[in-house]
Amino acid sequence: MRVGVVDLGTNSTRLLVADVDDGHVEEVERRLTITRLGEGVDERRKLLPLPIARVRNALSDYRRELERLGAERTLAVGTSAIRDAENGEAFLGEIEWSYGFATRLLSGDEEGELTRRGVSNGRALDAGTLVLDVGGGSTELIADGFRTSLDLGCVRLTERFLHADPPAADELEAAAAEVRQALPELAPERAIGVAGTVTTLAALELGGYERKRVHGYHISREAVARELERLASLPLGVRRALPGLEPERAPVIVAGVLIVREVLDRYGLSELEASERDLLHGAALEAATLPATEEGDAPPGAYTCC
Repeated sequence: MRVGVVDLGTNSTRLLVADVDDGHVEEVERRLTITRLGEGVDERRKLLPLPIARVRNALSDYRRELERLGAERTLAVGTSAIRDAENGEAFLGEIEWSYGFATRLLSGDEEGELTRRGVSNGRALDAGTLVLDVGGGSTELIADGFRTSLDLGCVRLTERFLHADPPAADELEAAAAEVRQALPELAPERAIGVAGTVTTLAALELGGYERKRVHGYHISREAVARELERLASLPLGVRRALPGLEPERAPVIVAGVLIVREVLDRYGLSELEASERDLLHGAALEAATLPATEEGDAPPGAYTCC
């Protein structure tokens, strides 16, 4: 069955079109747009009009792609920013009505579980493996029998602490202290990282983004520390031009890499493996179980929630 998944993330809006057969997810198309839906949510607890407009522009493109590729079911999932916004559920309702997508607001635990299912699709994860998902609004830590969602992501941490350009030393230390305080007691033997911060770290090390090379790439703790020091020393305009770093991700990459460094240091891990299989793939398995959409179920509607 061909399905579509849309991840309405705090920093980006992502699309996966995939064929799901007997529990295996085979990618057909994958796209990402930096939309920064979570902009201002940490302070105002509300999704703001401009970020909403950016998401809707991306969804209009994605809907055309889904129709072109013949997706039979589409599931849109909401994560940290939508969880925290007072108008988050209304926003999801309007997305369902306007675009005809089934929607689901994920709890932190559900987000972690779908991420683990995505990472493990096509590979086995042993009990000593920690899955790390550094998002825009939250960071998920998932291990065998353990899941937690920390209220810290690259967008949220940037908005709270990193105001100077480039970030000041005291800002970086305050952000690091916040992360250290939030990390739970764990004893993983290895780690797999997913989502934009980790794949960007791999791309920076490789000198550019190439999906096949990024997936499975091992990033040493020393390399993470080196990249953090380099990125934190550069003004935003210079960061935007770095090979392997999307210009739109440059404003929040320092906070994201800082989170990765603190996780590796806290748990004494020597490296992190980057994975391109993540929440999208776990959600694709869920999308395959959705009932068929009847013609006319979700006509285009005016956007009214926010």
